[in-house]
Amino acid sequence: MKQALNILILFIMNTTVFSQSWVNTSLYPFDNKYLRLEAGNMHYVDEGQGDVILFVHGTPTWSFLYRDFIKQLSKDYRCIAIDHLGFGLSDKPDSFSGTPEWHSQNLSEFINKLNLKNITLVEHDFGGPIGLASGIENSERIEKIVMFNTWLWSTEQRKDAQKIDNIVHSKLGRFMYLNLNFSPKVLLKKGFANKKNLTKEIHQQYILPFPDETSRIPLLDLAKALVGSSDWYQSQWKQIQQLEDKEWLIIWGTEDKFITTDNMEKFQERIPNVKTKEFKCGHFVQEEATEESIQAIRTFMNE
Repeated sequence: MKQALNILILFIMNTTVFSQSWVNTSLYPFDNKYLRLEAGNMHYVDEGQGDVILFVHGTPTWSFLYRDFIKQLSKDYRCIAIDHLGFGLSDKPDSFSGTPEWHSQNLSEFINKLNLKNITLVEHDFGGPIGLASGIENSERIEKIVMFNTWLWSTEQRKDAQKIDNIVHSKLGRFMYLNLNFSPKVLLKKGFANKKNLTKEIHQQYILPFPDETSRIPLLDLAKALVGSSDWYQSQWKQIQQLEDKEWLIIWGTEDKFITTDNMEKFQERIPNVKTKEFKCGHFVQEEATEESIQAIRTFMNE
């Protein structure tokens, strides 16, 4: 009876995946997998065999951001890319906190339920604090860390963060996020140094996961958490020594207007023997310096 119930659940989840007709399978040609977490069903891609590379996205992206990385690196490694709950093909729970703390707890549950070990953790944007916090909690499972443009410390004193915080807490900000789908439609595009690198076809894959107001709440929640979770970021930064003995690679887009190079320098000052690759591109390095970034990770893994 239990086996029949599990088969039925898998059938329902797979039917849900097939109904996502907006997914461009020529760009994203992976088998869709789901793991039942306490807070909902988390979608993920699991391709290849060998040492684990775990890809963690930020906002307003999803595992699609790492599609080319998975295609190439899965030839030699087991590449796993999650969609945070509320993003991509994962469940959109009716009620949840949506903070980075919450997403980090979900990621830790995912890591433990799949019993992942010897992990190379790859993170970007809000995926940085989410992934690093989970890495701190599961430090014995982490072997290497690859970090794209991100941060992990108090944000409340930064003027740029305060400006964003004022906007997202205003009526206008809420309207832009929930009614106009402002984050993937406008902010994502602003994150590119060369707008030609964001084709209409690719842009649609970031817009379409958020078709209505309810689906866009996770975007607004993370935007509010830029400053709202400031104390939590700082508490994780104080524990970063638990990961200092790991091998670190920073891949940074130096033309990023959102998370600037002073953030990179702060990591470099704190983490001993960190390797760094800088590319002249914007916030979404994975889209603008794709081949260069893949090669940097491959070299790092071989070392």
